[in-house]
Amino acid sequence: MKFFIRRAVFYVITAWAAVTLNFFIPRLLPGDPVQSLLSRYQGNIDVNAVKSLRVLFGLDSQKPLWQQYFDYFGQLFHGDLGISLQSFPTPVSEIIGQSLPWTIGLVGMSTIIAFVLGTLLGIVLGWHRGTKWDALIPLTTFFSSVPYFWIALIAIAVFGVNLGWFPLSGSYSPDVMPGLNMSFIASVCYYSFLPALTIVISSIAGWILGMRNMIVTVSSEDYVTVAQAKGLPESDVMFHYAARNAILPQISGFALSLGFVVSGTLVMEQVFSYQGIGYRLLQATSNNDYPLMQGIFLIITFSVLIANILADIVYALLDPRTRKEA
Repeated sequence: MKFFIRRAVFYVITAWAAVTLNFFIPRLLPGDPVQSLLSRYQGNIDVNAVKSLRVLFGLDSQKPLWQQYFDYFGQLFHGDLGISLQSFPTPVSEIIGQSLPWTIGLVGMSTIIAFVLGTLLGIVLGWHRGTKWDALIPLTTFFSSVPYFWIALIAIAVFGVNLGWFPLSGSYSPDVMPGLNMSFIASVCYYSFLPALTIVISSIAGWILGMRNMIVTVSSEDYVTVAQAKGLPESDVMFHYAARNAILPQISGFALSLGFVVSGTLVMEQVFSYQGIGYRLLQATSNNDYPLMQGIFLIITFSVLIANILADIVYALLDPRTRKEA
């Protein structure tokens, strides 16, 4: 119980620190978001509305900074992330709500597929080291060192331009009506195949190499030798004894990967013009949309924290020693 209480206190403090940084950093950046908005809509927004806009964006200079700080926390507790500058007057929460499912669906599923396949292949390669399976190691090492955007460009050139099998950009066909219908779902899967393939190919190699190295290390432990001496089936020893302990570091890495799923593979979404949260973040940065950047950073931070909480729980269940040491 002490283990979970300590971890809970740690994550509460971390969340508070993240929200505090998220409040102060945009206010320390150069430039004035309100003036940027006025210059963008010059002639359409009354200059006398500057004060109202500053109040709307939580930048009222008449309020002391500490009061703005507590007002910001109050807005967060009510789910108010502010108003987007580039899409004024659309709320930030609405923009994130439209983009987040695309990133979670694409990057999330691709990350899970890469983790599962990479971990299973890593177990087999590590357990059967010194055999013909080792021929896959140079290939995995090569893909682990190749930038994922380079793989994306090659996939577009080969399967999109030369063969014409898949579209070059977009999230779904403009000819279909969005909704829970087979035409839209099939179009989404068709358009997301190349981005998903890019993510799986570029990330699976790391999971394979990491799991293989852990299996090689764990397979020389005494409890594995004893299990083999008892005459247990090889598959039971490989999965129930060696893999169960070797997978612990993979769990931590997988939790971090799931946390960063929300940020999306930013360059990948840019290459494929995929309307995920990473693509929105790049647009917000280019247009100095501070409220949208704040909202996206906050969502990313809390996603990482939640993923780490789940990793701690799974880690404690798989390895009781962590609870005892705590």
